[in-house]
Amino acid sequence: MCYLLRTLTKKQEVDSIIRDTIDKVLVLRFGRASDSACLHLDDVLCKSAREVSKFASVALVDIDSEDVQVYVKYFDITFIPSTIFFFNAHHMKMDSGTADHTKWVGAFHQKQDFIDVVEAIFRGAMKGKLIVNCPLPPERIPKYQLLYKDV
Repeated sequence: MCYLLRTLTKKQEVDSIIRDTIDKVLVLRFGRASDSACLHLDDVLCKSAREVSKFASVALVDIDSEDVQVYVKYFDITFIPSTIFFFNAHHMKMDSGTADHTKWVGAFHQKQDFIDVVEAIFRGAMKGKLIVNCPLPPERIPKYQLLYKDV
């Protein structure tokens, strides 16, 4: 558990951090503290937070909180961890070669991968873009397959 990162459990907290984070990328990790993939991602985020602090803020959103379900539904968070990026209250999208450009699904392999992604989003946002290309090579982008049981 990373105590440097703020954990949001209320819709109002998520609303205000999105609205109040100006001229920085806001990184919201949706997940739960008990999940092993979330713990790995939280470790990467925690270790990176100081290095990206000049151009990004990081917060964790507890998806088990009843009050944030409106965001869980809106961003269609079915896999955790899912990381969503904002800049000046605008949802930033990233083309990483997957079908979903709205969020990063899964954990980053290493600290530098996360820093590179946030830096690319910041640079794109400063140029007025709402979608940026993922700077990581395809082998470092998590791939998720939908598994159907009893079909």
